[in-house]
Amino acid sequence: LSMISFALLSALSTYYFIMFVTPGPNNAMLTASAMKFGFVRTLPHLIGIPTGHIIQISLVCLGLGNLFIQFPELQFYLKIMCFFYLLYLSWTILGSLNLTKKKSGRPLKLYEAALFQFINPKAWTIAITVVSAFFPSEENFYLATIFLTSTAALICFPSICIWAIFGNSLRLYINNIKTKKIIEYILAILLVVTASYILIK
Repeated sequence: LSMISFALLSALSTYYFIMFVTPGPNNAMLTASAMKFGFVRTLPHLIGIPTGHIIQISLVCLGLGNLFIQFPELQFYLKIMCFFYLLYLSWTILGSLNLTKKKSGRPLKLYEAALFQFINPKAWTIAITVVSAFFPSEENFYLATIFLTSTAALICFPSICIWAIFGNSLRLYINNIKTKKIIEYILAILLVVTASYILIK
């Protein structure tokens, strides 16, 4: 008899949706990427995020989450790395919407977006919370792991797509230089705020 009930699936899906759709490093980066490069060129980035999450959740199921319990300072170092990476991104956004620079930049590749999840504290929080709160321990270990990871993939992709679509639609309205500058600064400030929030949380 399967221990995976509809109630568990509903609760897990709701948790994933709230965590994936709310602002965070991934969504700030996707908005910026889609605005600069368009939705289609941002697709590898969009696919890379759930790919990274699946690997992460699988590793936590296999016991990697215990590392964070034994060595809480690990999360502090991840926060520092993520903080500086987001600061670097916010710096690169400034001036990035100018047509002259457009050719030199490129969106994140699939593997880069997947790897970013390993320094993203929000992604680790999702993985550890999901395994702690939703892992159906009476179920076969592999089935339970597949249940958590496949649900993550199914919920994550459409949830984060919302931000890429938002970024892409903003792109249609940034014809003049002044608007571009304003949007660049807003995105850069949002990334700095996100980075600061991660650091002090």
